[in-house]
Amino acid sequence: MDNSVYQNPLITRYASRKMAENFSDEKRFKLWRKLWIALAESEMELGLNVTKEQVDEMKKYAEDINFDLAEKFEREVRHDVMAHVKAFGSQAKKAMPIIHLGATSCFVDCNSELIIAYDAIQIIKEKLVNVMDKLKNFALKYKDLPTLGFTHLQPAQLTTVGKRATLWLQDLTMDYHNLVNLENSFKLRGVKGTTGTQASFMELFSGDEGKVKELESKVVEKMGFDKVYGVTGQTYPRKFDYNMLCVLSQIAQSAYKFSNDIRILQNMKEIEEPFEKSQIGSSAMAYKRNPMRSERIGSLARYVISLPTNCAITAGTQWFERTLDDSANRRIVIAQAFLALDGILNIYMNVSENLVVYEKVIAKHIAAELPFMATENIMMECVKAGGNRQELHERIRVLSMEAGRNVKEEGKENNLIELIKADDMFKPVHSKLNEILDAKKFIGRAPSQVVEFIQNEVDPILNENGGVLGQKGEVKV
Repeated sequence: MDNSVYQNPLITRYASRKMAENFSDEKRFKLWRKLWIALAESEMELGLNVTKEQVDEMKKYAEDINFDLAEKFEREVRHDVMAHVKAFGSQAKKAMPIIHLGATSCFVDCNSELIIAYDAIQIIKEKLVNVMDKLKNFALKYKDLPTLGFTHLQPAQLTTVGKRATLWLQDLTMDYHNLVNLENSFKLRGVKGTTGTQASFMELFSGDEGKVKELESKVVEKMGFDKVYGVTGQTYPRKFDYNMLCVLSQIAQSAYKFSNDIRILQNMKEIEEPFEKSQIGSSAMAYKRNPMRSERIGSLARYVISLPTNCAITAGTQWFERTLDDSANRRIVIAQAFLALDGILNIYMNVSENLVVYEKVIAKHIAAELPFMATENIMMECVKAGGNRQELHERIRVLSMEAGRNVKEEGKENNLIELIKADDMFKPVHSKLNEILDAKKFIGRAPSQVVEFIQNEVDPILNENGGVLGQKGEVKV
């Protein structure tokens, strides 16, 4: 690595090699050659003056990109597509006259960019379902473990650790379905010509519309797809980029929410992300165990969430059939959205399969709040034994205020139960207090909800993607 110039941290620190390779120049330019071959072969099959010898020569050099020569030509002609046409033609000399026949630059640009994006979606989908699988296991393991629920970040009714994990999971199931919808509606630009009218191909085929339509179908099929945009200008609709990045943004939002919850739980010492033996939390405070993985998820997620706005502006400023002010921008924003989300999911996998749960701390926090939550149950038991509901309510209110002062002003433990045990008005429940204060009586259907949700909504997704499960989260630094 050349340390004297800027290196993109998405490559050096966060994204996987697989995703980085997907957006590489090597893949891009190999796709260009594959598209040129598909075009020439289809034109030959439909009767144009393209020979099998020319097509075979193109296939011979399909993987052998002469990068140095292409760069030399681009410096001369200031046009990347024509530079690569010339570089390809310098190898496949007999095919040179028919390479790119009838096509515009966006034939290779747009179609290759769409294929690269499609492949990137597959990488994201694999990692998404792997995160879901790890959260499923965590949710089932802790489906019965009571924990304080929080609304407004204030203690509320109890839930379970596993039930809370299903909230993270539900976000991801929604993201998964959005991603699949994007995948299922995926289209190539196809073979449309300079302004999308296919005029150049009509000229080549002497006005035979049937052959022009068949040419497009053949090329798209050879590239492994079956759908094309019915109409385009020079490019595929840039609104698709916005739609695509909105789906990526939603996945980032889900990861962001998870990371914030873990950071708060780690502050409370209830749940921690993994912390390695030699890991340093702070350069100054040696005792610290900072949630750096979750912080990194949030940091990268913030970036991904911001990117759809960029694509919206691009989509809105495509004058008529197209303008070139999208090109340099899109080289950055689309690749980096996928690279950043890839990095997020790498960390999400790592954290979700290595979460550490401190059950005694959770129980301690419940014990500090549960007496307040149990007052209704205590009061009802006393009423059953013949007590006066209104008098009991007033007495519990007074004792609760006293216990609250004990906690907030004196910094002591919640002593409400001790106060109730010392009060004769509550004598009918003194022997039942341990039973009444059993935390599992306050979690409702949380355990059943975990099981039902996973069976009904998560397992079908995981079963459909069983062949890609088992990936591990990679944290480079």
